[in-house]
Amino acid sequence: MALCRAEAQAMTLDAQVGQLIMVGVTDGLDEAEREAIRTYQLGSVVLLGRQSGGVTATASLAAELSALVPGAGMLLAADQEGGLVQRLTGPGFRTIPSAVKQGALPVESLQARAKNWGRELAEAGVQLNLAPVADVVPANKVKTNAPIGKLKRGFSSDPDVVAEKVRAVIAGFSASAVGTTVKHFPGLGEVVGNTDHASGVVDEVTTAESRSLQPFRTAVETEVASVMISSATYSKIDPKNQAVFSSKVIGILRDWGYDGVVISDDLGAAISVGKVPAGQRALRFLSAGGDVVINASPALVAPMVKALKKQADADPAFAERVTASATRVLQMKQDLGILACG
Repeated sequence: MALCRAEAQAMTLDAQVGQLIMVGVTDGLDEAEREAIRTYQLGSVVLLGRQSGGVTATASLAAELSALVPGAGMLLAADQEGGLVQRLTGPGFRTIPSAVKQGALPVESLQARAKNWGRELAEAGVQLNLAPVADVVPANKVKTNAPIGKLKRGFSSDPDVVAEKVRAVIAGFSASAVGTTVKHFPGLGEVVGNTDHASGVVDEVTTAESRSLQPFRTAVETEVASVMISSATYSKIDPKNQAVFSSKVIGILRDWGYDGVVISDDLGAAISVGKVPAGQRALRFLSAGGDVVINASPALVAPMVKALKKQADADPAFAERVTASATRVLQMKQDLGILACG
């Protein structure tokens, strides 16, 4: 970590902030996306929409993206959960079954399959999978849980089973040198609404000690590359702030000893954060202890960057937060073989 910290400290503020925003690229690369990445020296991209060109086409896109900011060590991410959530398809990409079907597989089989899915991503130039889903939906809430249960994105209603499947998926992708992002901490299993499409989503059940957090703890123990924070509100943890803006929620992870990358759920197009000014979304997330902002709306990159830079210029403590987050990101990139610190 020391070498990556030195690397981060040597960066300009613009370059540091660029490491902390992951912008969405939808169905190829348009001029607005290209300009946002180049102008603001962004260090990571998430592929959105339906990218159906296959492995070769995705690899070509990955090379084009990397060339936009040569010194940034471009990180390319995708949602390859399986089932209804598989962004990358076409020649070279297997069809990944839903988490419900994955949950029924023996652990050894699931890990072996995850290794194959990871190999495909690696061949396509994608280094980070925004999976697995560690949310635990109680059996009696599966039919009413919009974000996970209804979409068959949960491995099981048993936290212990979810934990072992999460461990298998992380290990499988890791064996193909692809990182994983466990989500959506501290869990969307107890909610009704989907934060992508609804505001005011509240979990009135989960506490910092709930059994449903076990899969996330297992992911941390399995050295997951990053942890994604939910944008729901958890009334028994922090009733005043959505999780992505809550130092209490993110603090649970840090109290576990996790010093890896904390990434937000989408702070660009998601309805759940729509009433918060774009710059404040990024600023509040970083201030709460987060590291990388996912932003599905390229038009919102500018106000996010402006807010972070303005605060860093005015507040040495926040400037240190930016450096610390950039350090974590560079360390993750080094671990994934994207760049070398020092």
